[in-house]
Amino acid sequence: MAGALALHAETRPQYGGALHVAMRAAPTSLDPVELDSADNTQADFFARRSLALLMFDTLVTTDESGRTQPSLATSWQALPGNQPGSGRWHLRIRGGVKFHDGTGLTAEIAASALRSANPSWNVSVSPDGDSIVIERGSSDASLLAELALPRNAIARRASGNTPSGTGPFHIVDWQPGKKLTLAAEENCWRGRPFLDTIEIDMGRTFRDQMTALELGKADLVEVAPEQAHRISQDEISGNSVLRRPRLATSASLELLALVFARDGASQDEKLLREALALSVERGSIKNVLLQGAGQPAASILPNWMSGYGFLFPTDPDLPRARQMCGQVRTVPTWTLGYDGSDPVARLLAERIALNAKDAGLSLQPTSSSTPSTDLRLVRIPLVSPEPWIALGNVATLVGATAKENGSVEDLHASELAVLATQRLIPLFHLPVSYAASASLNHWAVRGDGSWDLGDAWLGTGRP
Repeated sequence: MAGALALHAETRPQYGGALHVAMRAAPTSLDPVELDSADNTQADFFARRSLALLMFDTLVTTDESGRTQPSLATSWQALPGNQPGSGRWHLRIRGGVKFHDGTGLTAEIAASALRSANPSWNVSVSPDGDSIVIERGSSDASLLAELALPRNAIARRASGNTPSGTGPFHIVDWQPGKKLTLAAEENCWRGRPFLDTIEIDMGRTFRDQMTALELGKADLVEVAPEQAHRISQDEISGNSVLRRPRLATSASLELLALVFARDGASQDEKLLREALALSVERGSIKNVLLQGAGQPAASILPNWMSGYGFLFPTDPDLPRARQMCGQVRTVPTWTLGYDGSDPVARLLAERIALNAKDAGLSLQPTSSSTPSTDLRLVRIPLVSPEPWIALGNVATLVGATAKENGSVEDLHASELAVLATQRLIPLFHLPVSYAASASLNHWAVRGDGSWDLGDAWLGTGRP
């Protein structure tokens, strides 16, 4: 499991100060379900997730090793369900916790929040005294990992109002899609955070964010994968330390892939899709366009998550790709969509089109303003370090299905089944990167790619 990466600079925490954050995300809702939507394929997914975890808490969390830890639930127990093969979970709700609006947390509210966040769950969620009971159709061991997802945060949803949470910060000012100001929750059950306020500017490009960091107008920003190599850690020169931005990079948590709009309609089209997968020169793309970031991939799950990713070959095979194209009477021109606001996405799409041309294929790159394309270059977040949850989400996005749980062999077989649909071609596994000013201390990147500011504080290094 990928663990949280904590960055420390000074040893004595200080209370107070306003932290300035910039991000690309421009959400129009602060509901944790929408911030951490499972069908979100936008590159700002992890920033949205970070927002949710500042304001809301989940029943359980996971530590650096992927082990389940208490949060709003203090304990849990798995028991056989009422039906053969079903699973029944009891989770005891922490007492004395209050929402930001002053309402006390109860089992009834927790159960209602989970039902509201998961309308498609084929489960029963009900209160039982100071506990909630979750009964599923199968004894799913990944339930706790699913409950740790921010979209399953416990929120109190009053009619017409922004949901109220129990997290370390509460909302002071909210300008949808533009700016969010949060203040420390004095009576947070976890203790008051060190920061007084967090001011978040939204809708900022990578370039704008880095400029703000360099000018001292932002303390924490996102970094594009291909730009991470340009940011150095603190360097010691003689007896002085050069105060440079601090970089934090997660494990590979994002899948860059080609996704087809529909199933292959004929054997010829299936041959052409396989030929396309064999034509992409992932190694040169990584070295030149991605500046060494990420890992070439032919699997959905990265090796650190599954343990078998190395079994999927990523080297191109042009002779075989040409042979496949030669078996097809007519090679159509496919439109390849990409995010027009991302200059690297355009370069990637153009390079993939050139690789395809070498194999005898024809791709026409076009920006995302085009209503429909034959396939798209997309970034798919791996929503959980738990491989079954990550695989299941990707499968759903491409219209496939995956098993819920099982052995590593079952996981491998399930991933092969999703790939066999030929709805997607994995290209790269990418990390999530952030840069912070030298004044920001004790911040961390969680194993799910979000930043943790619960214990962060501003020190004397502030410009």
